[in-house]
Amino acid sequence: MDGLLERAPWVKRHKLDVRDYHRMGEAGIFAEGTRVELIEGEIVDMAPIGSEHTGTVTSLTEAIYATIAGRATVAVQSPLRLSEFSEPEPDLLLLKPRADRYRSEHPTAADVLLLIEVANTSLRYDRDVKLPLYAKHGVPEVWIVNLTEGLIEVYRDPKDEAWLTTRRVMPGETVEPAALPGLRLAVDAVLG
Repeated sequence: MDGLLERAPWVKRHKLDVRDYHRMGEAGIFAEGTRVELIEGEIVDMAPIGSEHTGTVTSLTEAIYATIAGRATVAVQSPLRLSEFSEPEPDLLLLKPRADRYRSEHPTAADVLLLIEVANTSLRYDRDVKLPLYAKHGVPEVWIVNLTEGLIEVYRDPKDEAWLTTRRVMPGETVEPAALPGLRLAVDAVLG
């Protein structure tokens, strides 16, 4: 049955918006611990988080906290409101500081200084689905910590659903976000 609806573009579909998605969560429709996100009006299962992924997110978070010194708010595996129909949950967000620490509403693309996805089993999904979505909504910089190949992919300067500037940062090198000069991270330290 997979793919049948893709072959029938004339079939009317019901897209969920962020309000529907949140009401479903509040009503307990998603089982405790279910990992899903809203992408272009569809609820998408997220890959389970393995220990290598968890350790990498933890290492990144610690390294960033040690050097960020109040220049950004760090959000770990938190929602990012991109549109009425998309609210992904990236692994790490470095956000513009705000007095309410984003308690009154989820951050949007305009709040993002840097977005980081840690990818192992989710690499194809992060590259083919989430990366174009982030570009489409103007997230200024995205890093994919590519655990499969042992490097960091840097994407800057979004245009439509693509990136004008891309770079692969290898072990032995450092990486620094454009919006946070001085926040230098060694690829070796990030990858462990």
